Amino acid sequence: MKTFEPHPLLRNPHAQTLASAFLRRRFPGLPRAVPRDFETEPGTRIRGLCHWQSVPRTRPTIVLVHGLEGSSESGYMLGLAERAFLAGWNAVRLNQRNCGGTESLTPTLYNSGLSGDYRAVLTELIKRDALPEIFFAGYSMGGNLVLKMAGEFAGAAPRELRAVAGVCPSLDLGECADAVGLPRNFIYQEHFVRSLKQRMRRKAELFPGKFDLGPMARVRTLREFDDSITARYCGFQGATDYYERSSALRVAADIRTPALIVIAQDDPFVPFASFSNPALASNASIRIIAPERGGHCSFISRHAGEARFWAEACVMEFFASHE
Repeated sequence: MKTFEPHPLLRNPHAQTLASAFLRRRFPGLPRAVPRDFETEPGTRIRGLCHWQSVPRTRPTIVLVHGLEGSSESGYMLGLAERAFLAGWNAVRLNQRNCGGTESLTPTLYNSGLSGDYRAVLTELIKRDALPEIFFAGYSMGGNLVLKMAGEFAGAAPRELRAVAGVCPSLDLGECADAVGLPRNFIYQEHFVRSLKQRMRRKAELFPGKFDLGPMARVRTLREFDDSITARYCGFQGATDYYERSSALRVAADIRTPALIVIAQDDPFVPFASFSNPALASNASIRIIAPERGGHCSFISRHAGEARFWAEACVMEFFASHE
């Protein structure tokens, strides 16, 4: 993979990040998806949008997990799915719990520790679909979940799981929450908090009496939301306990599945310092690619065509090398 060269108009990390969020892309090479619900625990389902080749069992499969307040319709999810499908792979775009309009599929909330959901999806794809080669890629929060899953497997991952990748993974959740809270990142904090509150209101309407939204009125930051809502309804003692127990960094030293991490050194709210941790740096199973620029889950290149969205090409090249 060529060294990343940012688009000349997007050399600023915020410009990269916002351009990626608002850029309208088309995906003519991606056929209509087949929806499928995966039961990840009793009473809880998550929805996947599946793009199958004509004989799925003969092809590799990429499974994609989005970031905080994203969905299966996020641009990077569609872009990587299209790239994989055109290469002859199956592609499964997963919605995390409650995302992509799936609030009715579970009485629970989503959080960054639910790596068990993706183990369940992996198990079903192996046992029910007999898929021989499966690759997981996650963005931001999704990257944390995918890497956490790999770390929890340690040396006992199914042989069908060939490799994983995290693009700008939030693998130290406490550091990321604090970075989002910095004054320079007010636009991201406001977006996340507003969107999370709206989701909780929809959830409360679907499940009357289950959620007390009173404390949410005082929430102004992502950490406050996790302290008042996520921790309370997901079994943690508070935001700090939630972040410590759910961060992939805690189990990164145990990863034995080939893993790729793509992180920009100028990522606005995933601190690059996290990636010098010995758990990552000394693990021979992990490859870290860290361009100086790229923003958060963006990496919009100066080159046109297939090279425009550099991280997507990077992930596919890494996965193809383990096919």
